Amino acid sequence: MGPALYLIATCAVAVVAGLATALALRPIRMARQAERLARSQRDFHRQREQLEAKFIERASQSGKPRGLRWTDVAFDDDVVYARDRKSGGLKALVAIEVSFEAIEGGGMEHVEAVSNVRAATAEFLYDGTRWKTDGRVYFNLAPTATVKYLASDLELVAEEHAAKA
Repeated sequence: MGPALYLIATCAVAVVAGLATALALRPIRMARQAERLARSQRDFHRQREQLEAKFIERASQSGKPRGLRWTDVAFDDDVVYARDRKSGGLKALVAIEVSFEAIEGGGMEHVEAVSNVRAATAEFLYDGTRWKTDGRVYFNLAPTATVKYLASDLELVAEEHAAKA
C-alpha cells in the first residue's frame, strides 16, 4: 500500500502546485489583457478619421435602406467597446446620425420621412492587429442598446478598462 499512497500524494501535490501557479499567474494575464485592450482603444482613436470615412463609403454602397442615398453621417465622440462572446473579437460601437435623400426611381421619392435624420450605431471591428469596418449599421439603436439587443452575441467591455484608454 506504500507505493499507491505515494502516487496519490504525488498527484495531489502536483494538482495543488498547478492551481497555485494558475492563481499566481492570473494577475499577470489580466494585466496583459488590459494592456492589449488599452492599446487597441488607442489605435481606434488614432485611426478614427480614416475608419469613419471607410464606414461611410461601405455603408453607402450597401444599398440599405433601399431607395435611399446616404448624404451625411455625423459621428458622436463617445465609443462603446464590446466583445464578441464566440470569437472574443473586440468591437467599437459609435452613435451616428444619418441623413438620406431619395434615389430617383427608387420608390421613395414621395415619402416625407426620407428627409428625417435617423439615429443609428456604426460598428467597427478589431481583428487583433488593426481596426476595420464592413459598414454595418444598426438603425434606431444607441450603442449600449445595440449591446443589449445582441446580448447573446456581445458583452460590454468593463468600463474600468475603457476609462484607461
